[in-house]
Amino acid sequence: MSTYPNVAETKELIKQLVSIPSPSGNTIKVIEFVENYLQNLNVNTTRNRKGGLIATLPGANTKEHRMLTAHVDTLGAMVKEVKSNGRLKLDLIGGFRYNSIEGEYCEIHTAKGAILTGTILMHQTSVHVYRDAGDAKRNQTNMEVRIDAKAENEEEIRALGIEVGDFVSFDPRVQITDNGYIKSRHLDDKASVGILLQLIKRVKEDGIMLPYTTHFLISNNEEIGYGGNSNITPETVEYLAVDMGAMGDGQSTDEYTVSICVKDGSGPYHLGLRKHLVELAEANNIGYKLDIYPYYSSDASAAIHAGHDIIHGLIGPGIDSSHAFERTHEESLNHTEKLLYHYIQSNIVTY
Repeated sequence: MSTYPNVAETKELIKQLVSIPSPSGNTIKVIEFVENYLQNLNVNTTRNRKGGLIATLPGANTKEHRMLTAHVDTLGAMVKEVKSNGRLKLDLIGGFRYNSIEGEYCEIHTAKGAILTGTILMHQTSVHVYRDAGDAKRNQTNMEVRIDAKAENEEEIRALGIEVGDFVSFDPRVQITDNGYIKSRHLDDKASVGILLQLIKRVKEDGIMLPYTTHFLISNNEEIGYGGNSNITPETVEYLAVDMGAMGDGQSTDEYTVSICVKDGSGPYHLGLRKHLVELAEANNIGYKLDIYPYYSSDASAAIHAGHDIIHGLIGPGIDSSHAFERTHEESLNHTEKLLYHYIQSNIVTY
């Protein structure tokens, strides 16, 4: 039996995932990547009408099911306006601030399939021209996309095929360091997707019979609030979202353990499932932190809000600088993957 988790393999898979542009609303290519990965493992998959992917591993108990979810959709933007100066005004997709994308390289994905590159800048960037270059607000009015093409007015931009509603994706700038860090945009939540794919691979390669039929939803609309709120079988008892743990002042989450969320902006997660996850972590020497994320919601909370009668929980690797220049460490990836490995082989909670 090979060593598990194989963190080098997990990091490489995450690198591949974050390198595929997939802002919410434009996730076809990354779903195809995940679908091909699972089909190569002979895992049955289906797509829902929203474009998400569902993989199912049969278990000994077919009357009670589990579902785990992670999302491949990311933050991004759309073209809001083709400006008279030959640049683009943006409308944001997901919950982040303009200052977090200032100076970022980007791609504009036209409706006809062309991809053009550009840079997101303040209109008042040049300090040699604009006295308020440092003080002007970073907002929709002042920030724009400079396209890498000879186009100096609205007509020339539209001649390139760019139009309102075209998606804009951000350069992930992914790097893996020699001392175990992976830093990139969109670790939320492609780090967790990579972990789930590695988990499924382990189950298939080792011929593990799970105690319950287990579904894995790779959702594609989480950043806009409704990715994981459907396609939950009536037999599903437990629903575990695998998403990032948020770090900052007052938080206990770090980059070296698995974060178990007890409450977020939607309210507390199921107490029994939380206790079960803690017990599994302590029994298997898995580093964990309990935490509350004040401005956060997950696919599990979306499922609860949609009216599903489920036990819901949330865990994930600790991610620094969420929705901006994100980073985590292989130790956090390892602990998250180990906890999930033991969780899917454990009994459903009864309290």
